[in-house]
Amino acid sequence: MNLHFNPLLDRLQPYPFEKLRALIGGHTPNPGFKPINLSIGEPKHPTPALVKNALAANLDGLASYPATAGTPELRQAIAGWLARRYEIPPLDPETQILPVNGTREALFAFAQTVLSPGDRAVCPNPFYQIYEGAALLAGATPVYGEPNSWDDVKLLYVCSPANPTGRVLDLQAWKRLLELSDRHGFAIASDECYSEIYFDRPPLGSLEACDKLGRSYERVVAFSSLSKRSNCPGMRSGFAAGDPALIKKFLLYRTYHGSAMSLAVQKASIAAWNDEEHVTENRRLYAEKFAAVLPLLTPLKTGRPDGGFYLWIGTPIDDAAFARRLHREYNVLVLPGSFLARDAAGGNPGKNHIRVALVASVEECVEAAQRLQRFAQHG
Repeated sequence: MNLHFNPLLDRLQPYPFEKLRALIGGHTPNPGFKPINLSIGEPKHPTPALVKNALAANLDGLASYPATAGTPELRQAIAGWLARRYEIPPLDPETQILPVNGTREALFAFAQTVLSPGDRAVCPNPFYQIYEGAALLAGATPVYGEPNSWDDVKLLYVCSPANPTGRVLDLQAWKRLLELSDRHGFAIASDECYSEIYFDRPPLGSLEACDKLGRSYERVVAFSSLSKRSNCPGMRSGFAAGDPALIKKFLLYRTYHGSAMSLAVQKASIAAWNDEEHVTENRRLYAEKFAAVLPLLTPLKTGRPDGGFYLWIGTPIDDAAFARRLHREYNVLVLPGSFLARDAAGGNPGKNHIRVALVASVEECVEAAQRLQRFAQHG
């Protein structure tokens, strides 16, 4: 008996980390160096005690089915955080906010809500591969970077601060994108999961941009989570917020999708969204790492990002070859930039770059930077 599978699954490309495993699979790294893995953007700072305590104190919630829409208390906590963080009028917790199980799941599910077969979805390039997979499994066609035509575009993914480059969209960039959305009628999914890791000033958010431009949130939904902000990626807790018409349909989809958040996790999330002290400390730790690492990387083309915890480093040779040799000879694992991008006009924009996630301790990040420097200088 032959099994039948969704043929759209065959359109998915291997995930970057599968490509990385294949790249380094044929060698044993130099045992003279302790392994340091800076390839994955998984926060390593401690989860705040207030989050863990709230989670532990509310385990009785595991005995109840949670509502897909979340509790009023969680939606109110998210609305309060958005108003404080972006200095915008409070969103309606009933119609404009929806708790989600982390941005990864939600960004994928949102595409299934707004896309139909034959539509096009625009992704940044380089990009987070969930955008591409979400479009493909909705039967749509992903477009990488600025399209020649906005016809048939029904969804635009935006990531600011960007993964992997760390760039932040300014108000003029948002004005242009919002005008294009008004003209062509596509939805904007704004991935803002790195918004709380910055250095000089808080990155502009999509809803904040709408407010500054005197525009409603029509066709705009912002996505954020506690994973990077509060160092609890295992909680899978975030939100979608914005256009009530889109939130209503997204809730309908998620009701069938089976993606309600545990009541215990909701209580812990409320504690996290209501506290900023741990977020300030988190930023300080990342700033310390960037300050320690950047002076060691002068042989390479890089700089401090506008936001996020990645270094986007130019390589003197092919990025995959650079990453493979760095791992084999110095036991440092990084991600080739070409694995995070697709060929477009002008080639692959990730080529001859590596992404380095400064998620390890200061000592390990410094040690990795010293090895990178040695490798870049002497090969």
